[in-house]
Amino acid sequence: MLTGDLTQLIQTVGYVGIFLIIFAETGLLIGFFLPGDTLLITAGFLASQDLLNIWILIPVCFVAAVTGDAVGYSFGKRVGRSLFAKERSRFFNPANLLRAEEFMRKRGGLSVIMARFIPFARTFVPIVAGVSAMPYRYFLSFNVVGALLWAVGLPLAGYFLGSSIKHVDVYLIPVVIAIIILASAPSAWHHWKERQEQKQATQEPAVDLDVP
Repeated sequence: MLTGDLTQLIQTVGYVGIFLIIFAETGLLIGFFLPGDTLLITAGFLASQDLLNIWILIPVCFVAAVTGDAVGYSFGKRVGRSLFAKERSRFFNPANLLRAEEFMRKRGGLSVIMARFIPFARTFVPIVAGVSAMPYRYFLSFNVVGALLWAVGLPLAGYFLGSSIKHVDVYLIPVVIAIIILASAPSAWHHWKERQEQKQATQEPAVDLDVP
């Protein structure tokens, strides 16, 4: 999404739209393509320019993130396992659930926190947590911490960034571009690391099990 489109979207949809976007990305399967990271940082940046109220924005984002993950968990617990058996379709790719399951297997409960910063993971990890019958009280604690770091931390980062730059209106587009790059960094790093692990796995020599 272009910088101008994103800022215009945020100003158009307001707090209700921001809530729905964050909720959909964390609680609904159809939300995995939404620009959660850039939306949060840019919204915080716009709040620094008095286009939004930071004291309203923060609780809106936090509640949306917590309830979104809770809905994803509930969905996974009730019907999520059947999704693994579905064939790939235009709107649903079971590979994303399998990737989230592997992500969660490697990192345990911390994956609920870490997933907040990885686009596909923040949509599917709560579902996998429900599928795997993670105790809800255990899940909720990681859900709340992850929401604080992501849905509160990113808008505050954008807010303080905008507040610390003098004459920021002159550099609006470059600043928003920098925000998008910053928000995309965790996802890019995870993708690079995943590719490196796959590459290393394919290069490992086969073990000869024949006994002379």
